[in-house]
Amino acid sequence: MIDFDAVTITYPESAVPALRQVSLHIPEGEMCLVVGRTGVGKSTLLGAINGLVPHFTGGVLAGRVTVAGLDTRTHPPREMAGVVGIVMQDPVYGFVTDTVEEELAYGMEQLAVPAAVMRKRVEETLDLMGIADLRRRSVRSLSGGQQQRVAIGSVLTAHPRVLVLDEPTSALDPAAAEDVLAALTRLVHDLGVTVVLAEHRLERVIEYADMVVVLDSFGNVSSGSPREMMGVSDVAPPVVRLGQAIGWDPLPMSVRDARRCSNDLRSRLSSHPVRTAARSDQPEVALQARKLVVRYGDVVAVAGVDLDVHSGEVLAVMGRNGSGKTSLLWALQGSGSRQGGTVTLDPDGRSRVGLVPQSPGDLLYLSSVADECSLADSESGEAPGTCRSILDRIVPSVADESHPRDLSEGQRLALALAVQLCPRPSIIMLDEPTRGLDEGAKARFATVISELATQGRAIMVATHDVEFVAIVADRVIVLADGEIVADGPTADVVVSSPVFAPQVAKVMRPARWLTVAQITDALAAEEVR
Repeated sequence: MIDFDAVTITYPESAVPALRQVSLHIPEGEMCLVVGRTGVGKSTLLGAINGLVPHFTGGVLAGRVTVAGLDTRTHPPREMAGVVGIVMQDPVYGFVTDTVEEELAYGMEQLAVPAAVMRKRVEETLDLMGIADLRRRSVRSLSGGQQQRVAIGSVLTAHPRVLVLDEPTSALDPAAAEDVLAALTRLVHDLGVTVVLAEHRLERVIEYADMVVVLDSFGNVSSGSPREMMGVSDVAPPVVRLGQAIGWDPLPMSVRDARRCSNDLRSRLSSHPVRTAARSDQPEVALQARKLVVRYGDVVAVAGVDLDVHSGEVLAVMGRNGSGKTSLLWALQGSGSRQGGTVTLDPDGRSRVGLVPQSPGDLLYLSSVADECSLADSESGEAPGTCRSILDRIVPSVADESHPRDLSEGQRLALALAVQLCPRPSIIMLDEPTRGLDEGAKARFATVISELATQGRAIMVATHDVEFVAIVADRVIVLADGEIVADGPTADVVVSSPVFAPQVAKVMRPARWLTVAQITDALAAEEVR
């Protein structure tokens, strides 16, 4: 179905190719997962499938890409539209109509699909993606996760033979992500659609994949079965890392696989206490909210929330898409809508609040990475190079001369984070801060966050990334319909939740282990004794 024949892609003004001598075959009716570190060329590989690269992006393509016998060199994206449907990382930029129903129909209108067929396909897609209740909503009023599902649905209505998705679950809560992946699996198994997706949250996707394509930092590509590729990949989900640490063979690809191997491990660790970070019994309150209310017309996004955020605390805000997480952060920060309640910063008025939104590119408006970092240093009164050093700690080797708009989603996010962290705000709010970050970048970012908390800063992280929460959060609140329905230490909240529990917690349940590092540290301490 999809063939790359000795493909090398080099962008203008780039000294090295984004992809180098790629030869790859993806059969019809397969779900192919593309993995690799942030910025290694995953989006380039996906864009080459329908000819967006290089017809739209520019650059030079050597070699040949064919899809269903069509050569992308001679068939531009508009001629591939009936064969390949593509959903890129930021779906909101692809919307061209006002309402969900109109957006689902738009692609079919361009392909001259008969009206009766269009109506039927729209209804089928609304049900398939679980968005029937959104049909008359404005696409601009939806949460990020809801927009993601609409974007996928708008491509599916054209019934493409190949579906290409870049980070399709990154903006979705765990339950919604499972629904989307189940829908994609049905397309593969029942309709023979070929699905190619790039995803950093491998714990969600790896068990559904038929094949895995791994990109390295030099533009090289290798492919094989999920188990084979996870054994050599730079990135892997927690169950694979756990299997590698314990020495399980074959490596588990799912929680179910890991639980089948874990009886001895659970028994061995049954008497070990799970270490948690010690915190003061009476931490200082950095931010206090009382009876906070946010409404959008008749929709109540935040319903009378009371919340204390403490200095030196990493507080994770979780909940399904549309539960009010983003509205809460913006209301607390002061720039967002607020129809009732009060927000009080520390009594001495020392608090400075920094917020990184879901669309980090909104904070970037200069023509190069170096200019953004230099401006952040000067406006913050920090020494030259401060912002750049923060960026390098999260995602190294981003070129100074690169335009922020040319960066990958993860690199752009890292730059926005560095810009916001540079002035050292005492309260830091992050909305989906790990979207587009690979496993290593998330680990480095978690280290930065932990250091900031140790310095006494209060940090709020609104996220669907349960694995990141397990690593970094001291406390979790869960929102539902704008109300706090759970509030407590991370292990107390997530271990008992079938939705928000990380993979290690599911494997080790009912014990309160959350991360691979906790387990390996305990085993190492046991060996020392």
